[in-house]
Amino acid sequence: MSKRSLIMAMVFSSLFGGIVAVIGFSFIAPKETIVRPITQDANPVSLTNYVFDSADFIVPSGLNFVFAAKNATNSVVHIRTTYSEGMRANNPFNDFFKDYFGERYERRGGPARGAGSGVIISADGYIVTNNHVVDNADEIEVVLNDNRSYQAKVVGVDENTDLAVLKIQEENLVAVKYGNSDEINIGEWVLAIGNPYEFRSTVTAGIISAKGRNINILNGSYKIESFIQTDAAVNPGNSGGALVNLRGELVGINTAIASPSGAFAGYSFAVPVSLVKKVVSDLVEYGKVQRALLGISIYDVNAQVAEQFDLNILKGIYVNAVMEGKAADRAGIERGDVIIAIDNKPVNNVAQLQEQVAVKRPGDEVEVKFIRDGKEKFVIAKLRNEEGSLDIVELASEYKVEGATFADVSDNLMDKLGIDGGVQIKELGDGKWKDVRMKEGFIITGIDNEKIKNIRDLERYFQRTRTDGILIEGVYPDGSRAHYGLGL
Repeated sequence: MSKRSLIMAMVFSSLFGGIVAVIGFSFIAPKETIVRPITQDANPVSLTNYVFDSADFIVPSGLNFVFAAKNATNSVVHIRTTYSEGMRANNPFNDFFKDYFGERYERRGGPARGAGSGVIISADGYIVTNNHVVDNADEIEVVLNDNRSYQAKVVGVDENTDLAVLKIQEENLVAVKYGNSDEINIGEWVLAIGNPYEFRSTVTAGIISAKGRNINILNGSYKIESFIQTDAAVNPGNSGGALVNLRGELVGINTAIASPSGAFAGYSFAVPVSLVKKVVSDLVEYGKVQRALLGISIYDVNAQVAEQFDLNILKGIYVNAVMEGKAADRAGIERGDVIIAIDNKPVNNVAQLQEQVAVKRPGDEVEVKFIRDGKEKFVIAKLRNEEGSLDIVELASEYKVEGATFADVSDNLMDKLGIDGGVQIKELGDGKWKDVRMKEGFIITGIDNEKIKNIRDLERYFQRTRTDGILIEGVYPDGSRAHYGLGL
């Protein structure tokens, strides 16, 4: 081959190789991202990047919480409470899991005051908060996010879930949208909105750390603790405020924090909205929560329980006893069964089972899935109330104790005497009340420095009080005031 031919062959080979390299690179090289402006006829773009029509929530890059905060903040209110001089509010929380309903304190020579949060749940003025935020308060002031202020009345309270419903006289309020606490996932973003340290409308963010937490802080006879645990920062004053998802929907009512000091130390706890909706509905409709029960004594299954009873499962709820004639007994559930699901929803501990049953009313049916002798079984149980019947329990109009029959005071009599509540003796038979020379018509306004506004307060007082004697204060219809000491 001549020298000229050799040079031409080398040039051609190099040129061909370059063409092949360019074509090959075009197939493997990343494509350039082209940014185009959004025209008027393009689909609207949400700055918060939500996929509302997807069953699986996707968190893309550039996430922010603006949409959720704007959607929910106007539905969260500031609650201020006032207590009579010397009145002491009940604290259902122990030293480690501090209550955090705000600047509640006692002053000598002046009234005690408190502060917390609440959530508007209807446009006509119904508000949900914690029971411990308003418990025993003489006056309750609700301040909206736009600074409008109202006096609120208590519609009803439930010590077993630490929830209360208030009512203010206003229309066209911004009500929160309910979410679904059953569908939230561990690791999901949430916002806590409230009024910590009197800082109004504060928003903090965190994730769902756990569900179905029982932290043993409530006092009720049928207490329900199945808290949502989060790491969103909450502090004194947040109690009763909203826990919302990234759509701004309510998924819980902030209730407590785990803290050795009373300030936020990493974890907070909220009542799930599934339970909130049920309690609110009952209190508004009946004035009393309709408690549905299976009628069993239970505890969590763990490795020790599984070994003791030779179980082939390490989670669930062990049935230790079945109450005769109650829902579980009638359905065929037996001692030794391990309940693993209610209405096809897994229940791994007592708290989760309590939550699933607590959202029902007497007469409702639930499907109970359990393990007996290593085999899965199903039964349908018709839930019953505390008395064992299927009936709705009406709010008591009278209360009897130790030979005395009490009833709420009429509005006319309260106006005449200048009092804002109390219970009046309608009938007085033989017993301790008569022995201290108390007379029919006497109106009890306080017991042991605790405000008694109605029959519900009196009933709750005697249900939880264990003492040898009480100091009673009140007034007669003619305006004369009196005090009595009563031994129990």
